[in-house]
Amino acid sequence: MIDKSHTPDRAASARPSAGRGKARAALHAFTPVPRQTSRHDGWTPQRQQGFIEALADTGSVKAAAHAVNMTPEGAYVLRRHPEAESFRKAWEAALALGVQRLEDVALERALHGIEVPVYSYGKIIGTRRVYNDRLLMFILKNRAGKRFGGGTGVRTGKDAASRSQQERLKRQWRKEWEAEQAAESAANAAEAIKTINARIMALGEHKRARSSPRTLRLQELLRASEAADEARWHARGSVLLDQREEDEGD
Repeated sequence: MIDKSHTPDRAASARPSAGRGKARAALHAFTPVPRQTSRHDGWTPQRQQGFIEALADTGSVKAAAHAVNMTPEGAYVLRRHPEAESFRKAWEAALALGVQRLEDVALERALHGIEVPVYSYGKIIGTRRVYNDRLLMFILKNRAGKRFGGGTGVRTGKDAASRSQQERLKRQWRKEWEAEQAAESAANAAEAIKTINARIMALGEHKRARSSPRTLRLQELLRASEAADEARWHARGSVLLDQREEDEGD
């Protein structure tokens, strides 16, 4: 049973981020499907937007509908609405992003494998990493069909992938994948630093706005005194350094 006691914004906050800000921004441009009545537990514009974003993150209609506390059946009914052309286009764009995300997950598993438990006498004694070469070949055939069989499932002659080719492509794609992950992490870190700095500046402005003219003057005098102290220390250090160089010269 779907719990509709939560607001769409709270439900949407639990969705994972895909890191594709530009593509997701394009999904916000669609026109929500008009509804005859306005119900807090219905397909409000906010729920429609949340559904499209969740669909882009997961690639699953069911998961996206549940993310906004609605049913997938209701989503398909909404899609068939006569005035849902913009919503349908956003749906297709979101699915394309979702499929791309699934492809990324499959590529990561093909390159890095997955951890599986190792049992002994019914107890877990450790894990081992398992690689799926069939998954890797499936991705190779779709991304490099001319070299790896064109998706026909038959490998003959020059279209057959040798073991060395697989290993070479594994290394190449792993480097590309790690570079993409590093770039995305750096972008996220830069955005986080920018947000933190903006908040610090806002707090400073708020504090200054609440300060009296006398407090502001005292703060300015304190900063000037600190700057003078710093200058004296630098000057003293320069004098000591000159004296040391003179002593060593003698």
